[in-house]
Amino acid sequence: MIKQYIVDAFTDKVFQGNPAAVCVLDKWPEEQLMMNIAAENNLSETAFIVKEEENYRLRWFTPTCEVGLCGHATLASGFVVLNYYEAGTTSVTFNTQGGILTVTRKCNMYEMLFPNVALERVKVTEDMLEALGTVPVEILMGKDLDLICVLQDKEQVKDFVPYAATLKKLPGRMVHITALGTNGYDCVSRCFGPKIGILEDPVCGSAHCQIVPYWAKRLGKNVINAWEASHRGGELQGEVIDDKHLYLRGKAVLFSQSDINL
Repeated sequence: MIKQYIVDAFTDKVFQGNPAAVCVLDKWPEEQLMMNIAAENNLSETAFIVKEEENYRLRWFTPTCEVGLCGHATLASGFVVLNYYEAGTTSVTFNTQGGILTVTRKCNMYEMLFPNVALERVKVTEDMLEALGTVPVEILMGKDLDLICVLQDKEQVKDFVPYAATLKKLPGRMVHITALGTNGYDCVSRCFGPKIGILEDPVCGSAHCQIVPYWAKRLGKNVINAWEASHRGGELQGEVIDDKHLYLRGKAVLFSQSDINL
């Protein structure tokens, strides 16, 4: 039997933010079983965690593959550990493919130490124009990760209609679109990953390891308040520490607990 929690991350209201499943295990099952569970859940990510000595090992699976970095499922995993397994502590450390990640409870938010992903400007191609349906301000590539497409305004971001066939032609693991925000938010974004089985990720933490440094540099400020303009919506805060690290902060709320009878 596997204990599973579903947590809505980057929100304090159920049915908003990005839902992640968190499976807490005593030992690692076969990889195919984890793949099957993730496919059955059909969420952007299902996280699997096992305690190993003082820390936890954390792995993330989309409905079709394992990924090397995920923000919202890390936040959800930290929420589960700090509320249901290590309730007397305020911080948990995860060993992951993406490095050592920490989640710390601070008042009503959770703060994650994540990598600051370097960006390089890339040439705009015909495939990019076809996929975006507009001429972007600029396009950048996060080192070994995603494509960041800066659009003219927030309305272009909100009104964008994604098509898997055209997005799959573009380089990178995922494609993110972003623009200047309003109403207290520095930027607005949406995130797409048809290559990894996710047409649109409702609120993507790893995307903001790239989006936050971009807007921090462009706006001349270290703290960026971000809004993800998906149909569910979600908010997060990023703070650039240096050229290697940043903080991602957000809220989380439990949707359900269940047992997987295997």
